[in-house]
Amino acid sequence: MADIFGEALRDFWEDRYTQDIMTHSTLGGEDSIPLPYLFRNFDQMPEVERRALELARGKVLDIGCGAGGHALHLQEKGMEVTGLDSSPGCISICRERGLQSTVQCPIMEYRDQGYDTLLLPMNGIGLAGTLENLGAFLAHLASLLRPGGQILMDSSDIIYMFDQDSDGGYWIPGDTHYYGEVTFTMAYKNFRSEPFPWIYVDYNTLHYAAVENGLACELIYEGDHYEFLARLGPLAHGFPQENVGP
Repeated sequence: MADIFGEALRDFWEDRYTQDIMTHSTLGGEDSIPLPYLFRNFDQMPEVERRALELARGKVLDIGCGAGGHALHLQEKGMEVTGLDSSPGCISICRERGLQSTVQCPIMEYRDQGYDTLLLPMNGIGLAGTLENLGAFLAHLASLLRPGGQILMDSSDIIYMFDQDSDGGYWIPGDTHYYGEVTFTMAYKNFRSEPFPWIYVDYNTLHYAAVENGLACELIYEGDHYEFLARLGPLAHGFPQENVGP
């Protein structure tokens, strides 16, 4: 697959920014990913991402680190953080921006253990691809944690994108296994990706999948646009008492 994010971030980093990444999905229509947004600082991040960064502790793995904004913020605070991404271009940009520890690897192939926090911002749970794969994805993440470790991930409940009838129910296509499963293609300049699966998970579905795989799951934050932040961790250890109010 073409390294679309790597090519686009390289153009922006080297002042060749002329267009954004375009996406097309089975939800219908086209959308864009503005390249400047991928280089935002902490103050420019949405609340759901700032909350996750404030809860990060110990040794951190930033999964799908992109241009490195989240990892660099934690590094600047003196934390031990590694940025992981499957894109060689993204990892190259992260290093040039000053991120000291990086790994180029798909998350499901990564085996190093001993992390206190796994960070999956910007709907990183979508890397699971499908609802069928969600349990194995969560189990693999849990295998990377130290005792007492935590997984911080945000997602969105996209039920609002479907038509609603007068009784409050939603019209979901009959061939849909789970309404949060989406197939995307991306394009940038002359590069175009193959279709790939992505998943948006509502909190109740995430909670059920977590418990099925021996993980505690708690809701940390709900935004005004159907987004939420959740924290997961081994049931046997629980979570430290912290202020995680609304």
